[in-house]
Amino acid sequence: MTAAVFLLPALVLLGALVVYPIGYSVQRSFFDKSGDSFAGLGNYVTLFTDGTIRTAIRNNLIWVVVAPTVATALGLIFAVLTERVRWGTAFKLVVFMPMAVSMLAAGIIFRLVYEQDPDRGVANAVWVGVHDTFAESSSFPRARPLPAHPLKAAGGGAYETKAPVRAGRPALLPLVGVAPAQMPKDARPARTPADSPQGEITGVAWLDFTRGGGGRPNTVDPKELGLGGLRIEAVKDGRVVARTTAAADGTFRLPAAADGAVLRLPASNFREQYDGVAWLGPTLVTPAIIGSYVWMWAGFAMVLIAAGLAGLPRELLEAARVDGANEWQVFRRITVPLLAPVLGVVLVTLMINVLKVFDLVFVIAPGSALDDANVLALQLYRSSFGTGADLGVGSAIAVLLLLLVLPVMAVNIRRMRKESRR
Repeated sequence: MTAAVFLLPALVLLGALVVYPIGYSVQRSFFDKSGDSFAGLGNYVTLFTDGTIRTAIRNNLIWVVVAPTVATALGLIFAVLTERVRWGTAFKLVVFMPMAVSMLAAGIIFRLVYEQDPDRGVANAVWVGVHDTFAESSSFPRARPLPAHPLKAAGGGAYETKAPVRAGRPALLPLVGVAPAQMPKDARPARTPADSPQGEITGVAWLDFTRGGGGRPNTVDPKELGLGGLRIEAVKDGRVVARTTAAADGTFRLPAAADGAVLRLPASNFREQYDGVAWLGPTLVTPAIIGSYVWMWAGFAMVLIAAGLAGLPRELLEAARVDGANEWQVFRRITVPLLAPVLGVVLVTLMINVLKVFDLVFVIAPGSALDDANVLALQLYRSSFGTGADLGVGSAIAVLLLLLVLPVMAVNIRRMRKESRR
């Protein structure tokens, strides 16, 4: 009687908050949308025939396999590497700090990190910076000539002069399609170059557009800017005989060998600027969100593994080193096997956690990619609330989530019983 009196409040709360909701959800999953007609297994059939829900199930499998494994592996690496580092405690604090951030706040942070615009998104800013280090981007991606200009398309995105150029006659290379605000910062007013007495080819490449109007085509007007940095090639008989780059005022100079050649503006002048990776596009949205989850939970794994690592018998590690084992052999054959119980706890905990992931997906994934990033917890919310809510399907998803969690919990309970017998 004494035990019953003490257990009764907990049992009442457990029944009201856990047992009754589970029982009601199981019962509701066998009824239709309105809850008035018995639907049998119809709602469960919908789970595996509806394309959106099938995507959620597939994504959940990806989450369960990838996220706990990567987070545990990183936690193990961080814990082992920081064990002998002088500032290891400070490093662990920094890695663990994301755990203090809520899922909602982390979702907002990574929504900005994965922003497509490199001027706003950190991920694309870094990616574009690395890309541009090895592949130079163009300054004039949308520049083009008008039909009235002395230029024509040369194929492959390049342009060339309609007639060969001659010494003593300045070559004119006018283009349009570049907004004045997007011109290079060092752009200067264009000017027509003076004739060269050595028979060289001179010319000017400029933006043939006057702000406010009033300019004349194929004429360098006072307010028009030079296309500094534009690459120019002189081509004779299909062979490039000379190359040059326009100065800040658009002027350029070619040797006498270019006399009678056709001037070509290579396609590299007009290549679209690289805007980075569509992190939140249909293809990468799930890996991107998993990356944000790992950022949060790798610190959790590291702290637990570091605690287990501190309890390892050091004499075994030192004996292995004395016997000639290198650090990799010590890590693989001694450290990891001894840490197996701790690694199991971390893996199981994270598996249960990722089955319930909702906040990150809901906040990070844009509306256009929400179906591609869908997971069961999010689909449970979408099916159960809103104007098109179907509580029968929503309850079936809840039951499916419960069934998926039960085997993982059973493994965890079995492991805990084994530990208690030791």
